Amino acid sequence: MDNPLFVLTVVFYQSDTGNEPVREWLQGLSREDKRSIGEDIKTVQFGWPLGMPLIRKINKDLWEVRSHVVDGIARVFFTVDGGYMVLLHGIIKKSQKTPPNELKTATDRLSKYKGAHNEK
Repeated sequence: MDNPLFVLTVVFYQSDTGNEPVREWLQGLSREDKRSIGEDIKTVQFGWPLGMPLIRKINKDLWEVRSHVVDGIARVFFTVDGGYMVLLHGIIKKSQKTPPNELKTATDRLSKYKGAHNEK
């Protein structure tokens, strides 16, 4: 059910096999980390569009939510499609730079998502 106070409704990217990688990633995190990331995502839902320090634009259709967690820095990559915030990929990183393979995973999922939703 949509909450009229939200600017965006969160949905999870689904792979061709029906998996939801970000949901699965979140389930493996500690309760404290899930809470921190969830609060940051909720802030985006209520306040979109936002900028730094919470949100960083990666490219034309890709952003990241920047969360602090116990073991490092969490990043949740997402795109906005109409009134939806589509969560594409999530990582915990230990250094300042996002690993290129993680960024590639997010951009690949974005391409697949856009391809699937432009056909409908």
